[in-house]
Amino acid sequence: MTELTVLDRAACQRRDADDPLRGFRDDFIIPTDTIYLDGNSLGARPKGAAERAAAVIEDEWGEGLIRSWNTAGWFELPAALGEKVSGLVGGGDGSTVVTDTTSINLFKAASAALRIQAEDRPERRVILTQRENFPSDIYMLQGLAEQLDDGYEVRLVDDAEVTAGFPTTMTDEVALVVLTHVNYRTGRLFDMRSTTEAIHAGGALAIWDLCHSAGALPIDLAGGGADMAVGCTYKFLNGGPGSPAFIWVAEEHRNRFAQPLSGWWSHAKPFEMSPGYAPAEGIRRFLTGTQGIVSMSVAEVGLDVAARADMGAVRAKSLELSDLFIELVETRLSHHPVEIVTPREHEHRGSQVSIAHEEGFAIMSALIARGIIGDYREPSILRFGLTPLYLGFADVWDTVEALRDILDNRLWDTPEFKVRGAVT
Repeated sequence: MTELTVLDRAACQRRDADDPLRGFRDDFIIPTDTIYLDGNSLGARPKGAAERAAAVIEDEWGEGLIRSWNTAGWFELPAALGEKVSGLVGGGDGSTVVTDTTSINLFKAASAALRIQAEDRPERRVILTQRENFPSDIYMLQGLAEQLDDGYEVRLVDDAEVTAGFPTTMTDEVALVVLTHVNYRTGRLFDMRSTTEAIHAGGALAIWDLCHSAGALPIDLAGGGADMAVGCTYKFLNGGPGSPAFIWVAEEHRNRFAQPLSGWWSHAKPFEMSPGYAPAEGIRRFLTGTQGIVSMSVAEVGLDVAARADMGAVRAKSLELSDLFIELVETRLSHHPVEIVTPREHEHRGSQVSIAHEEGFAIMSALIARGIIGDYREPSILRFGLTPLYLGFADVWDTVEALRDILDNRLWDTPEFKVRGAVT
């Protein structure tokens, strides 16, 4: 971790002035007097998003009507946006589509991977995934295993087992391993290349969930040997609430991909209206049904901003921001029972800092009331997403200072900060 020679706000402001990415902040709309540290859950709105939505609604839909499937490029939009995502995740040409949700894409990818394994290694019936994977991923895998009802089961492994290369869990029963690239609670980053190599050495296929890494750090899916990957566009890619997800498939598996949700958009000739399903060659076979064009068009605005940024520079600033955050917590909050659960090592850290405190929910509520927005995850975790394109070093300083005030004066200890809404 980088050692800071001066720990004061003026030093942080000087770092902001020298930041090569500082101009990107002007690409986003951040409310006045707000520090936004929840881009790992929902990215900020890029400038131009509202205008793009209006153009789709007023011009392409309002004037072009159904003609816009051709004239405005709606039909090709999933693959066109997929190319933009592919450039951010090292996927290669014709490898990615933007479509559906992460959960649906994971279901499709896992089903297809198990079908491939059933042809090549029919005796394998076990799916491994992290115990601390995002719960929706686990639920989708469990539901798939139940539907297959042919001896398939999901087994959960600890993060330490993954980091060690599956020394006890990679048996000849394992068909598929589904991993999150960055742990959503702790911010732990897993090495894609070495982990995938361990999975392949054990005879299994690897699917990676990139929701908490795409747009925050360099990714090389093809070079890392992954088999398939899924991810969302509404976190570090700033696509908007519920914006469509993406799915990537390695070239060797692309035309073996058996679509379990065989809708008409993945048909080889959808407008022949044939009663029989024939899968398209290549990337279109990963689609299912008619796409959400408005949300997809808005997502393109965030993708275009990300495409202009150098991911190496983004990663460097992310680590500098999290180094600063960790050092400030350690030096200025050391008299409070807070625990940093995010790894200190750069190679194991994503783009967030997570802190544990038994009153985490109330503390985060008090912080949000001041216009400093992070989020809370059970059990007892305050999460601070560090989005380098619009977050500065002075923002980090101000956040930790606000935390210090809230903790020093027990400002969290009021009824209003302990009331939970439907979303926490």
